[in-house]
Amino acid sequence: MDQPKAAAKITGQEHWTKKGDVRLFLWEKRAAGAQAPRGTVLFVHGSSMGSQPTFDLQVPGRPHSSAMDTFAGLGFDTWCMDMEGYGRSDKKRDINCDIANGADDLAAGTAYIMKTRGTKQFLAYGISSGALRAALFAQRHPERVKRLALDAFVWTGEGSPTLVERRRKLPEFQAKNRRPIDRAFVRSIFNRDHPGCAEDRVIEAFADHILKLDDSVPTGTYVDMCTKLPVVDPAKIAVPTLIMRGQFDGIAGFDDLTEFFKRLPNPDKQFAVMAGISHASFHQINYLMVYHILHAFFTQPDPIYRG
Repeated sequence: MDQPKAAAKITGQEHWTKKGDVRLFLWEKRAAGAQAPRGTVLFVHGSSMGSQPTFDLQVPGRPHSSAMDTFAGLGFDTWCMDMEGYGRSDKKRDINCDIANGADDLAAGTAYIMKTRGTKQFLAYGISSGALRAALFAQRHPERVKRLALDAFVWTGEGSPTLVERRRKLPEFQAKNRRPIDRAFVRSIFNRDHPGCAEDRVIEAFADHILKLDDSVPTGTYVDMCTKLPVVDPAKIAVPTLIMRGQFDGIAGFDDLTEFFKRLPNPDKQFAVMAGISHASFHQINYLMVYHILHAFFTQPDPIYRG
């Protein structure tokens, strides 16, 4: 991966759109004056935090800590958005904001970006339940997705120790639309699979940013991942796809992912195992390796000969 241009000034701009009467927050970062020659990246967050802590985390002394700044410096227009019920987006409806609802949010968000920036297609990256949202969005709207990267993805849930533990609290999640989060919970994300994959200072900065925006999050993605999998059909995901699996990730069962991978119909597909990574890959010690894998996929030339 090329290093971002040090001289490029990265600017951030907030945007708002609506899904019906629900206000949705979007955040854009790009190099000042750039025309985004590399394309438009849409980052999709997971179950337990909003988008800016995940993709625009600033940690002093950690070079390229913000994925959005990094990819903006490499020539992309970068966007993230808070799903309904998270961060700065509306939390007024009495619903649990499940995966299908998140795919609806992505439809509304991409429609806004297409209108505002003239974007034709997106380079979509989703992590954990964000990968499920992004995959379902790509299944519904393949014409809007140029390339799809699924990190910490789960298909049927087979071989996922994290989901085995989560199902023990399923009645609690089903009984209410939101669940509380605190600093101890954020730390548990990094300790449940393989402690030591992330620096303490990064975990604490991540927690600081998350908890400034939310003290609770919707239960819908947890309920779906415990009771409704699979929620996407690999045979209906026609776009070029990258599966990213952390070596120690407790969500993404390896055999489950390889079976999903086999069924993807587009021959332009890749499967990457990320050494020394558990969950929340952008916040791990090996995060630059994650960026490299993603950047290589997003900048890969389309095949000329297809047989």
